[in-house]
Formats: sequence, C-alpha cells, structure tokens
Amino acid sequence: MVRVLLEQHARIRDLFAEVKNAQGEQKQNRFDELRALLAVHETAEELVLRPVAKKTAGEAEAEARNHEEEEANHVLAELEKMDVNSPDFDAKLSDFERSVIDHAEHEEREEFPAVRRGCEQDQLDGMGSRLQAVEKMAPTHPHPIAAGSPTAQMLTGPFAAMVDRVKDAIGSGGR
Repeated sequence: MVRVLLEQHARIRDLFAEVKNAQGEQKQNRFDELRALLAVHETAEELVLRPVAKKTAGEAEAEARNHEEEEANHVLAELEKMDVNSPDFDAKLSDFERSVIDHAEHEEREEFPAVRRGCEQDQLDGMGSRLQAVEKMAPTHPHPIAAGSPTAQMLTGPFAAMVDRVKDAIGSGGR
C-alpha cells in the first residue's frame, strides 16, 4: 500500500513540472490529470490510510494530514475554475505545489513509516486492495465540503464520483 502511495507522490511531483512547462491545451490536459490524481489520491488516503495512521502515528498526526488535505481541496477547487494560461494561475499553482509537496513529505517521514511499523504485511496488503477499490470509485474533482472528513467522504463520495466521471466523460472537466 505504501509503495502505491509513494509512486503516486512521484507522479504528482512530475505532473506539477509538466503543468508548469506546458502551454495551451496541453497545460489544461496536464492540470486535469493532476487534479484528478490529487482528488482520487487524497480520498483514498482519508478513507484507508488515516484510520490506521491514527492508531500507529497518533491522532494528532492523522488529523494534521486531514486538515492539510482539506485546505488543499479548497485551493484545487479554486485552481480548477481558473484559466490555466493566466499568470494568476501560475502563481497560485506554485504556492499550491509547495504545500502539496510539504504535505507529501510529512506523510513520507511521519505517517508511512509508522503505518509500516504498526502493521503486519497482510494488513498492509489488505489496505492496498482497499486503497485501489476506493480510488476506482473516488471523485475526480475537488469537493471541499467533504475534504478532510472520512465520514463526509463516505457519505458524499460515491454520488460526487458519479457526477465527476460523467463530467469527465463529456469533456467539461468541471469548467
């Protein structure tokens, strides 16, 4: 499970670079990919990783990461409404990238090692399977009302995901 999350962190870092170096439609496409990956990734972490992290890394650590994800979700929703070719977008994206990378580094230093230490391999494997299942059904757009709250994610996530995937299929990307 942790390996999958680390691979996603690496892809998120790459996508930030790709968005910053792209222009026009390619920039929009890379941002849409980044937005979807972040939305799915954070939902899965909140529903699968955090409950275990509360026990292994401590409640304060897990709550701090959920709070960061809630803040990130609000910023991602703002970015999604902006013109990717505007200087304002680039400035906001740059600030957002720093906060997302800082968040990922906290997870990698604090949360992931504690989860690995506190769980048997079969538990980690089960979490990996649940993580993949959640990601298949998670929203692909930010939903600030549910962010940071596993309970809200569980209650609103399936409906939001269905709406998001319809938007994605018709190409509106939520704009």
